Amino acid sequence: MTSPEASCAALLRWELTRRNHVYARGRAHVENYGSDPVIVYEPEGCAAPTDRSLSVGREGRHGNFFCAAYAAILARPEWLRRFDKVHAQAARSLPKPRLDPVRRWRELDSSMSSDALLMNIFCTPGVAESPAVRNALGVAESAEPVFGWKARVPLANGRFDRTEVDLRWGSLLIEAKLTEADFQSRAAAVVEAYRDFDHVFDRDLLPRVEIAAARRKRSSEFPENYSQEMESVVGDPELFSSIDASIRSPGEPGYASYQLIRNVLAAHAADASFCLLADARRPDLREAWFQVMAAVKDASLRVRLKILTWQELAGWLPADLRAFLDVKYGIVAPGERPSPIEGLANGDE
Repeated sequence: MTSPEASCAALLRWELTRRNHVYARGRAHVENYGSDPVIVYEPEGCAAPTDRSLSVGREGRHGNFFCAAYAAILARPEWLRRFDKVHAQAARSLPKPRLDPVRRWRELDSSMSSDALLMNIFCTPGVAESPAVRNALGVAESAEPVFGWKARVPLANGRFDRTEVDLRWGSLLIEAKLTEADFQSRAAAVVEAYRDFDHVFDRDLLPRVEIAAARRKRSSEFPENYSQEMESVVGDPELFSSIDASIRSPGEPGYASYQLIRNVLAAHAADASFCLLADARRPDLREAWFQVMAAVKDASLRVRLKILTWQELAGWLPADLRAFLDVKYGIVAPGERPSPIEGLANGDE
């Protein structure tokens, strides 16, 4: 039987695949091998685009990015470094790029990447400066978005977990989700090794799971489904092998929604707020987040935790960026209807 989480994720992937089949026309892209199709784009040219419309010239664009956002990324080395992360399944699952066959595919090239969606929005000039966007997310101070911020979450043994947070914007930490299957599970010994775990959470209220034996991922299981899955939970490489072994032990008791637990602990350690950005078409992720929030004991921390959907955020974005999000992702503001997918009758969507 298919779980509700898998059903929600699969339906969203189905829609995004069909939208990108249409959107990719005239843009450099390939489709992965296998039965689970994913469109992956490659950059075209090297000059930064200046036209913010959806129909700019081919020079200096990337099919997975809104043109103004991509121009801003090219101009900011610290943002451009996000392209350093190589697509984990590229060698087995993807044809070579058509324009530059020696280039290695990056995770941000994937049409399913939540990090790419996050950068499409917050790298677009004017978005981070918008009072409406700041108010929606509760960001009072003037600050530049920092993508891939390395937190310092204390462990009971005196070391730190340098976990990566998708975005730090002033005093706000953001985790972005799109088609990821869930928030991952980890062995109880790993999760309970955080110094402030019992101070922050009532462990009896957190969702528990049994950790199954690890298996090799199929080529169709793209890394955007499992973001940060095997990221080390400690900043000490010498300890990773023992922790990895505990993750792989069949029947090991564990916690679900590990990424959320870790991010709440990161917000506590940094005296920051935390927001989950997820799609309104993923009620499964929303329910998982509510479960974790309900287990937070500290009321002063609990009020700093929030969730916002991409759709709610879209209502405060520039019109041309909203048009891009509608066509490519089917993301529109609440009360609006997404544009139809070409080739499908309205009843088929």
